[in-house]
Amino acid sequence: MSGVTESSRLQSLWDAAEADALDEPGRLLYRSNLLGSDKRITNYGGGNTSAKVRHRDPLTGEDVTVLWVKGSGGDVGTMKLDGFATLYLDKLDKLRDIYRGPAHEDEMVGYLPHCTFDLNPRAASIDTPLHAYLPYPHVDHMHPDAVIAIAATVNGREITHRVYGDEIGWLEWRRPGFELGLELARFAAENPDAKGVVLGSHGLFTWGSSAEECYETTIRIINRAIEWFEGELAGKPAFGGEAVSALAPERRREIAVRLMPEIRARIGSEKPKVGHFDDSDAVLQFVGSKDLKPLAALGTSCPDHFLRTKIRPLVLDFDPASGDVDALAATLDGAIEAYRADYAGYYERSKHENSPAIRDPNAVIYLVPGVGMISFAGDKATARIAAEFYVNAINVMRGASGVDTYQGLPEQEAFDIEYWLLEEAKLQRMPKPKPLAGRVALVTGGAGGIGRAIAGRLLSEGACVVLADIDEGALEAAKGDFAKGFGADQVRTTRMNVTAEGEVAGSFADAVVEYGGLDILVSNAGIASASPIEDTTLEVWDRNVSILATGYFLVSREAFRLMRRQKLGGSIVFIASKNGLAASAGASAYCTAKAAEIHLARCLALEGAEAGIRVNTVNPDAVLRGSKIWSGEWREQRAASSRIDTSELEEHYRNRSLLKRSVFPEDIAEAVYFLASDLSAKSTGNIINVDAGNQISFTR
Repeated sequence: MSGVTESSRLQSLWDAAEADALDEPGRLLYRSNLLGSDKRITNYGGGNTSAKVRHRDPLTGEDVTVLWVKGSGGDVGTMKLDGFATLYLDKLDKLRDIYRGPAHEDEMVGYLPHCTFDLNPRAASIDTPLHAYLPYPHVDHMHPDAVIAIAATVNGREITHRVYGDEIGWLEWRRPGFELGLELARFAAENPDAKGVVLGSHGLFTWGSSAEECYETTIRIINRAIEWFEGELAGKPAFGGEAVSALAPERRREIAVRLMPEIRARIGSEKPKVGHFDDSDAVLQFVGSKDLKPLAALGTSCPDHFLRTKIRPLVLDFDPASGDVDALAATLDGAIEAYRADYAGYYERSKHENSPAIRDPNAVIYLVPGVGMISFAGDKATARIAAEFYVNAINVMRGASGVDTYQGLPEQEAFDIEYWLLEEAKLQRMPKPKPLAGRVALVTGGAGGIGRAIAGRLLSEGACVVLADIDEGALEAAKGDFAKGFGADQVRTTRMNVTAEGEVAGSFADAVVEYGGLDILVSNAGIASASPIEDTTLEVWDRNVSILATGYFLVSREAFRLMRRQKLGGSIVFIASKNGLAASAGASAYCTAKAAEIHLARCLALEGAEAGIRVNTVNPDAVLRGSKIWSGEWREQRAASSRIDTSELEEHYRNRSLLKRSVFPEDIAEAVYFLASDLSAKSTGNIINVDAGNQISFTR
């Protein structure tokens, strides 16, 4: 809001030709997606939209009015048509007759399913009455930063009138629900010319007679707030002015890489967490300001914000001028414990007899002067979205404190939202986390056939995966495929030559700054070569040892350093080979390097045990399909060694095995998942052969 320019204003994206080709529910979805596409209008999952549409009743054949409204848990920016709940409007109207007053409004949520139209399975949200009882065909409820900045001021009513006159009204804070729906209805009846209302400490309602009118009104009302703040804040320092300067981008990243595992070590012992780092301009301005601590202590205002971020963040005591990260790390135990105690006090002061048990008392948002913001949650998407919500809160505090006195929600009101029994019921309905949720894995050779299969298996169980490979084109292709299948938040890539010490360290830093730490390393980078000993060049020998032995040493050493700092244990899995156990003529360089891998894993299992770091090995054999090493000379060399044609190799290896079965990348991935997960929590120093049975490679 300070420094607002013409480009800061919202542009109407309405395409009349596209909208006119849609039916009324289609136009509602179109409007919703347009509004949700801009974080300045509403945050992820926040706000809702509705339309009252005439439909033929499937039971009576009569035309009835149906409320289409965003269902529980949806996001207006990404939802599809099935994300809307549909309810008979006349049945919703009849709920007023059985309403017993504010003390009993929560029970009204149980009646909403009785109003469902056409057996729609989408659950209606608690905001349904807010839309149902407004006498307008189209209603938007958004959470724009510029309007919440008005709603979060002590004198919000007066400022609303100053900005909007009688076009937009004001309602004092009330928790969303049936009573607020009735208040909105009364406001609309008493103010028939109004186009909307600001809800104190909450957000904006606007309405219209058509989908386009409602959309354009929403955009116009938000822009008016943006323009007003532009004039009011011109020339004023944000947040009381700068207290400390932001460090250079490279230094900020270095500190985040150093600090995130330290925080994760202290908050992730009971449930693993994934991190997110944000050093955007808005964040740096806030964390470097004179008013950082007093404003942060007031907490957030909009309930959507603090449900994601907790009521307030943890401000870390860091002096960017000294840059002493070790000194900061030394204060973390006390700072985190103090935050937990404060949160427990908030719970004890505010709880009711029937309140749910206290939840995780750790902070979600960590503010570091001169560096940025770190957030931690049970998965990457939640951590990222929490950070986005706190940026919304920063924008609100910038505007509100610049024109008036900013105020967060009163503590009791905040608690009653956070520990609302209806909110608890929603949490209890959420799917159980997958076994690797909150875990971070790095897979070397991640763009190859076996590496991709391993990454896909770990992703399918909820892990965040960093793909490391020397082939950047293949990395991008793998990343795109996995992002489509598992979501962009779950996968990252890093270019890594496992033989280059600096690149290995840089790739681990990439993983940390993206996800906060590391729990699983799958060392899978590989090559293969075959030739009689007298024809084996020193270059070939060195290349095998460099990649398959030294490379595995370098990535393991970096993983050990990181896992020891985290104090959360970890799992390292080596992808070795049957050839590491069973000698093979004509492949001495490859077999020797693979044997070194296996023995390195045994050594590391001994070193890592006291820190809870498990190290195990998977030995594949003859994984032809999808494997890069079988796409070149190695295939020809092995065929020549066995005196067969290359087309006969797969059948040759299948028949050579005891089980007479082929081995595929997915089979290796299954073994890796077992060793990486808690299924093998009591296993270290072990070897699993995935070779369909080969007597000479039996481990005992």
